[in-house]
Parts: sequence; structure tokens; C-alpha cells
Amino acid sequence: MGKSRQTGNHKSDAKKHIGRTWKNKHKTKDLDQIHADMKPEIAAALLHQAVDIDVTGCAQHYCLHCARYFVDLRSMKEHFKTKVHKRRLKQLREGPYTHEEADRAAGMGSYIPAQKVEVKTQTVEEDMD
Repeated sequence: MGKSRQTGNHKSDAKKHIGRTWKNKHKTKDLDQIHADMKPEIAAALLHQAVDIDVTGCAQHYCLHCARYFVDLRSMKEHFKTKVHKRRLKQLREGPYTHEEADRAAGMGSYIPAQKVEVKTQTVEEDMD
């Protein structure tokens, strides 16, 4: 039995930054990005996307508040009942942080309490195919 030809496997480039890979695996949109997506014209475009076979569920079932795609309508309706979705709705009730609010916090102006935003679960259009 001779010596194995494979050496240095623990230093391969594929595994060098495994911590960075795991941190970014479940990265979702931030709350201010979702607030921007909730504007009516952008929301309509996101909810009525063209069929894309590379995206889960062919991009036909999208939760606007969680920025997630679902396989079918049933799984999306089940998602609307979960704690994850309800927590996200509660987080979105507080308006996005603005530059004006940051200036007021730094002492350039009077304090104005944060605005509350009315957020409800999106309506689901069921296809009668």
C-alpha cells in the first residue's frame, strides 16, 4: 500500500468560507425593502409575475410581506396562518426608518413619534382551472 495521492483536502477553496455561506443561506429582504415593495404599482407587478420555471412554484405564489415563493396555493394559505407570517406583519406595522427621523434623533429637530402603517395579509385570487 502506497501513500494516498489526495493531499490538502481540508484547505480546498470550496470549504474555505463555510461560515459566510451559512450566514447568507437564509438571507431575506429587509423591512424597508418590503415596505418599498408594498407600494401598489410594485405590489401588483410582484403578485402577477410571468411564469418563471427557475423559481419555486413558477413564481405564481408569492407572499408579499415575507418575500417568499411557495409551491402551490394551498401551501401559501397555510403560511398565512403561521407565526412566522404573523410576526412579519407585526414588524411591518411600524413605518420604515427615514433620514429625517435619523436627523431628529441626532438633535436636528423636534421628536415626532414613528408612524404606524396598516398592514393586512394579501388577498388570494383562486384560479378556476
